[in-house]
Amino acid sequence: MTRSRRVFDTEELFINAIAERTAALSAHYCHQRGYFTVVLSGGDLISWLRKLLQPPYIDSIEWSKWHIFWVDERVVPWDHPDSNYKLAMDGFLSQVPIPTGNIYPIDQYCAAVGDAKGAAFLYEKCIKRLVDRNIIRSYKSSGFPQFDLQLLGMGPDGHMASLFPGHPHINFKSNLVTYITDSPKPPPKRITFTLPVINCSSYNLMAIRGMEQADAVARVFNDDLDLPTARLKADTEVIWYLDADAASKLSDYDEE
Repeated sequence: MTRSRRVFDTEELFINAIAERTAALSAHYCHQRGYFTVVLSGGDLISWLRKLLQPPYIDSIEWSKWHIFWVDERVVPWDHPDSNYKLAMDGFLSQVPIPTGNIYPIDQYCAAVGDAKGAAFLYEKCIKRLVDRNIIRSYKSSGFPQFDLQLLGMGPDGHMASLFPGHPHINFKSNLVTYITDSPKPPPKRITFTLPVINCSSYNLMAIRGMEQADAVARVFNDDLDLPTARLKADTEVIWYLDADAASKLSDYDEE
């Protein structure tokens, strides 16, 4: 499997590159389709989107055409500190004019009562409805949703979304969204896109910084398929954005 990577010597170059790629894809899909479907993850990603809140992006992006989803979510109330929805709202979404109706969080009631199974069922139902409306494209003949851009992260153990090494959910292929109640990383209850959905995206951008990620990055680029991130694909392109620390155990890399 061929993986494209870019390595950045400074955080500024790293976050500028994420902003440039996201804005370029937004312009492309807004012009082509009238929509731009973006899948977010948690962790540090939201803080790395801060350049989009500044000129020239804040005033040039067609925010009203964005539709926002989450690759995974913790089954906790919307206002809980562990909520990816809260993280994204506080750090990014509340500062851009994306219509509220274009933001698709986990079901509020299921989140409040900790109903992971119900939350997964309703999130899948929401996605299927948007595919039927052609807001989300359908991937060729498979019928899986095809998001325009997924902005992903990786844990030091090589997990992505809430697909963890050695966990059976990495092999699920029939559902769009599944749930877990025994996550090895707290909180235990989560919903997550399945691997086929993640891999049907037009663009997957994996953003990683920090020395604690270096071992997993090296294993991925050595095709260690025990790691969920080593199975990451995309319909058009997978790009890994790394800082020098995260790339430090690769056999070679070029800094920008």
